[in-house]
Amino acid sequence: MTLQRRTLLTALPGLAMGAALLAAPFRSARAAGPIRIGVLIPGSKSDKGWMESGYDGLVASEKKYGDKIKVQMIENINYGDMGQALTALAAKNELVIGIGGQTQAAILAVAKKFPAVKFSIVGGNNGEAPPNVAGYDVKQAEIAYVAGAVAAMLSKNGAVSYVGGMQIPSIVNAGKEFGLGAKSINPNIKYFENYTGDFDDVAKAKEATLAAIAQGADVHYHILNLGLRGMEQAAREKGTHIIGSYTDRCGTDPLYVAYSITGVGFQVSYAIDQMVAGAWKPGYKAFGLAMGPQASDMVVCGATPEMKAKIAAIESDIKSGKIKVLEG
Repeated sequence: MTLQRRTLLTALPGLAMGAALLAAPFRSARAAGPIRIGVLIPGSKSDKGWMESGYDGLVASEKKYGDKIKVQMIENINYGDMGQALTALAAKNELVIGIGGQTQAAILAVAKKFPAVKFSIVGGNNGEAPPNVAGYDVKQAEIAYVAGAVAAMLSKNGAVSYVGGMQIPSIVNAGKEFGLGAKSINPNIKYFENYTGDFDDVAKAKEATLAAIAQGADVHYHILNLGLRGMEQAAREKGTHIIGSYTDRCGTDPLYVAYSITGVGFQVSYAIDQMVAGAWKPGYKAFGLAMGPQASDMVVCGATPEMKAKIAAIESDIKSGKIKVLEG
């Protein structure tokens, strides 16, 4: 895997202007050899969250396909630099994967300049897009509802909290559904919701969590990247607990009492699987609970049989439409 960071972009003057020239030899006809895949991870691949889950899926695909694929990855990119980073990836690769809905706007713009390159957005929304773009919806609001129900089951104080990063529709909808899930178990539960404006701001995430703890919250949920470190700091200091996201790590840290499985890595692997099989398709594709436990699930560490049965019933009601949740 070729790893590049944001500093690489400064060494590519005139990249956008020369994009078509860079891409032309590559796009004319597919040469024999490995399928070239470019991956943009806007945050840190070791954030214990969305980005790490996506990276894990990428690593799994590399192990699966070996020299059949060649991966170029760019990590830690500011929002304003995404267009330039994606242009660099599109100029040299057949498939470009953006890990995170925050990559969507830049991908939609860059994809128009590279019609022969395929683009997959992990966390993409349903809407108009160029014919070479696929959007994979993780349906975070679904599993957030389940997480809210679990938080209410586990809370001793009758108070729970949610901290999101950027205040964009998918993150806000997940927060709303977390609160509704909690109230489905305990209608009188206290629910505190906050947004830091940045998935990676540790100080703001800690401040938001401490504010909720001061009002009684003892179980916390999040959609954060490196900002999760701040929530962890607050919870450790005050003796509260967290429902983690993306990957089941039960038993590794007593701070965490449950994990919502949001298959970011599963979707990265899905895009690569489809590309290798020659079956990649553009357009919107919903994942979520309907795609099975690899795509979306809830794991409670040390859950009782009764709790497992309740969680399964809630998930079944969401899949059947009996419980209706907001879109991503």
